[in-house]
Amino acid sequence: MEQRRLGDSGLWVSCLALGTMTWGRDTDQHEARDQLLAYAEAGGTLIDTAASYGDGDSERLVGALLDNSVARADVAIATKAGIAVRRGERRVDVSRKALLDQLDDSLDRMDLDYVDLWQVQAWSDDAPMDETFSALDHAVTSGRARYVGVSNYSGWQTAAAAVHQRSGAARVPLTATQVEYSLLQRGAEREALPAAGRLGLGVLAWSPLGRGVLTGKYRGGTPADSRGATSHLAPFVDPYLDDRSRHVVDAVCTAAEGLGALPLEVALAWTRDRPAVGAAVVGARTAAQLRDVLGSDDLVLPDEIRAALDEVSAVPLGYPERMP
Repeated sequence: MEQRRLGDSGLWVSCLALGTMTWGRDTDQHEARDQLLAYAEAGGTLIDTAASYGDGDSERLVGALLDNSVARADVAIATKAGIAVRRGERRVDVSRKALLDQLDDSLDRMDLDYVDLWQVQAWSDDAPMDETFSALDHAVTSGRARYVGVSNYSGWQTAAAAVHQRSGAARVPLTATQVEYSLLQRGAEREALPAAGRLGLGVLAWSPLGRGVLTGKYRGGTPADSRGATSHLAPFVDPYLDDRSRHVVDAVCTAAEGLGALPLEVALAWTRDRPAVGAAVVGARTAAQLRDVLGSDDLVLPDEIRAALDEVSAVPLGYPERMP
């Protein structure tokens, strides 16, 4: 698997990252172990998790499998903080206390001394920017994180955060920004991706398969064993089952047929090779599904197919992204 430098940093990661959002909930330890082994065998080196995934269960599984299945030294571990579920409600808290408490809990769950990449998972106006990012500085200077980044930030938020971290000698520059990015979600192209490229941040693209819809599995309805059939993930999938998405999925399936590839391979190759993308974060419920995803590693889209997919999935750009 191709290894890429993440942004302007010295951190090298594989072009596909292993997402673990379903680990500990929809993916049990046996399947997670098989996924990790298949991923490492394919040359993957970046494991992505978060304190909020499964209320910490994802991190617990990552910790249980490290060294037993894959050597810690052979992978980079990325996790996130800032979102928690309390009394059944999702809450964003990016105060210094909340962030550093979550980092300590993450390290305990994974039985690690440090993570390679630590990211603020969401923006919030409820804490001053200085306070939020002082937590990232402290994480690096205390040895608990090697690199830091942000996730789900808009363009102006990404730029503000990156410039803030460059404006003081004691501050740690941001290495990465993680955003949803696929043929079904290209909104980041308006401002977030240009900001990342200009400011030297590597992009980690989450849900590059359009929350599973770009596999083509939903063309004939919602399969009983799919994410869209579960009560907790159906609201996550439903926005991409509209008419516009169907047109994009049809185009992907047509391209896949012409190339003798799977639709998911075409969709993933498109995102993986977009400018500024350091890694596409791929997640699967089972090891068999993950192996299909890893099969896309060798696929390079011909220019004419890439252009056709660009056209059918294009997002409208107007003022102020483009001057009249």
